[in-house]
Amino acid sequence: MEKFVKFSAIVAPLDRANVDTDAIIPKQFLKSIYRSGFGPNLFDEWRYLDQGQVGKSSEGRPLNESFVLNQPRYKNSGVLLARDNFGCGSSREHAPWALLDYGFKVIIAPSFADIFFNNCFKNGILPIVLAADVVDGLFKETLANEGFKLDVDLDKMLISTSTGREIPFKVEEFRRYCMMNGLDDIGLTLQHLEEIKAFEKQRQQSTPWAFLK
Repeated sequence: MEKFVKFSAIVAPLDRANVDTDAIIPKQFLKSIYRSGFGPNLFDEWRYLDQGQVGKSSEGRPLNESFVLNQPRYKNSGVLLARDNFGCGSSREHAPWALLDYGFKVIIAPSFADIFFNNCFKNGILPIVLAADVVDGLFKETLANEGFKLDVDLDKMLISTSTGREIPFKVEEFRRYCMMNGLDDIGLTLQHLEEIKAFEKQRQQSTPWAFLK
């Protein structure tokens, strides 16, 4: 997992509450266990006018021009602004994979579904919870200012807007440590690699019969 310390990107406003994981990445794309390649099918049923198919390129598919990610001003956005209960529904980890593969590394909302919230941290996406009125203000600024950007500093736990505002946020300390050091569950385990090797060596000596092939 990549380290996350500071991130700056254009904001895309997804003005919908209760966005579920099937909307984020529809069920037909869940066959792959690899973390990459889901970006073109992020919000597939909202971005395109036809139905996406597994293994079929999204190039040339008819676009829903009214959907936010298809609007030129939000091209290359990396911060997603959302409403309440983002990521509800099934617990599919493919949802943060698709968001990250598209380019989103920060999601800001008044609330998140618990499992999705946890999966974001484990996959390198920073989910930030802000009060509903603060999020509403960010929606207004994003819509009023083309190219509106946010600078997110996880070390200082501070958001700076391109219009000059500063917004503090909170992240639980252990999660903050893991993201700033690029540590997912596997990375945390590998920090104890030498201890694991020593334990396995001791086991081979004390119970050699368990290692017979």
